[in-house]
Amino acid sequence: MAASTMQIVAVAVVLAALVGGAQCGPPKVPPGKNISADCDGKWLDAKATWYGKPTGAGPDDNGGACGYKDVNKAPFNSMGACGNPPIFKDGLGCGSCYEIKCDKPAECSGEPVIVHITDQNYEPIAAYHFDLAGTAFGAMAKKGEEEKLRKAGIIDMQFRRVKCKYPADTKIAFHVEKGCNPNYFALLIKYAAGDGDIVGVEIKESGAKEFIPLKHSWGAIWRIDSDKPIEGPIAVRLTSEGGTTLVQDDAIPEGWKANTLYTSKLQF
Repeated sequence: MAASTMQIVAVAVVLAALVGGAQCGPPKVPPGKNISADCDGKWLDAKATWYGKPTGAGPDDNGGACGYKDVNKAPFNSMGACGNPPIFKDGLGCGSCYEIKCDKPAECSGEPVIVHITDQNYEPIAAYHFDLAGTAFGAMAKKGEEEKLRKAGIIDMQFRRVKCKYPADTKIAFHVEKGCNPNYFALLIKYAAGDGDIVGVEIKESGAKEFIPLKHSWGAIWRIDSDKPIEGPIAVRLTSEGGTTLVQDDAIPEGWKANTLYTSKLQF
């Protein structure tokens, strides 16, 4: 009888814990405040992990939640990172640049390297969390110690937002997305220097008097649905997070095609 009573009590305790929201695993850490473009120079603490191949660019398709492709090639050169919510900012953080470094474990060099936000992560392990491409994670190590550092798993790191700088011949690129048609127009914006991220995209068709705004779709992609065909040449106006604007006439040519990259003459 006593054993039966103890069993009943044990079951009751388990049920109470479940109803009360008890959970397994480490506690979830709420994200920090969104990282702005003011680049005040302050270093903040974060957690770092890595994904993909040890010396790779991240995901198998060399892309990610920003919509970028070929992040293994210049100018990203496999130095990509998944940012958690205050860094990724629902895609509005795509393209922003950060200096990162680590002091521990012993394999860390303590020297900063620059990474680009090309993807997102939701793992609630820290207020700020960078899930880095294997190449980017290894870049924080002392020379020759890259593989040992990658074996450390989750590590503490420091980061700060910096201005994006690209070679002089690198201009902002507009990719007209796959699936676009005369009544649906979507642009992927990449390789923006300065703030690195774009918070506003507007277009003006040939013969139009006013720019019209595109809606943020996802990642670094902006779109518009139109009840009439969208005809080129198309001017594009961009606004960076810091409020700087750039305009290029005829950025998208007459007879534009879906799934096509158009390199601009613009750079912040």
